[in-house]
Amino acid sequence: MKYGLALHTTTPELGLAINQLTEATENFVILRSQVWHLQREVSNLLHQYLLDFLPPQTWQDLGLIAVAAGPGGFTGTRIGVVAARTFAQQLGIPVFTISTLAAYAWHISQKSLQTLPNQQNILNIAVQMPAQRGQLFAAIYQINVQQSQMTPILSDSVFSPSAWQEYLDHYHDNYQLVIATSGLAATVTSILQLATWEYQQGKRPHWSQAKPFYGQNPV
Repeated sequence: MKYGLALHTTTPELGLAINQLTEATENFVILRSQVWHLQREVSNLLHQYLLDFLPPQTWQDLGLIAVAAGPGGFTGTRIGVVAARTFAQQLGIPVFTISTLAAYAWHISQKSLQTLPNQQNILNIAVQMPAQRGQLFAAIYQINVQQSQMTPILSDSVFSPSAWQEYLDHYHDNYQLVIATSGLAATVTSILQLATWEYQQGKRPHWSQAKPFYGQNPV
């Protein structure tokens, strides 16, 4: 039996999650997940927290690694992606890079399930997150609740606040606007779920394909 491990390091929090890999999408179950508020110590403590979190599973039990690829803090995003690439290279397993905004959109959609009208199966979720120099990271994801599918309508981009508002004003479908500002590491479970679905579809991205999405120059 193989397992999936997810890392979220794009904020001053560290999020980890693990699940058992199965062939059926409806059988997705998180075995355990946890979030720690490490502030600037994420890079120094990541490996120790991983060693404490992984048992009773071992590194050889892993079948995939998933990681938040950004947008987010430059240093934290880089640390997570580099760690995921290194582990995957050593273990010979695939790395799935998942957008921070996509994970947040999926997280919100699951919360919205209980309040949706029975006939509504499609959600359009617009996500925005503060970026540097007064700009915004933004994306729009369409989520098919019934089929558990998510499609990017607008891939992760950088906007000025006025340009983003103008884009939304001309967007032709109904949408739910959400603002990702805190607690993002808790969406590590969404990162793992989205990666597991890709794995179940037969995708096996090589570790060398894992790239961070910074969106902006850090300086």
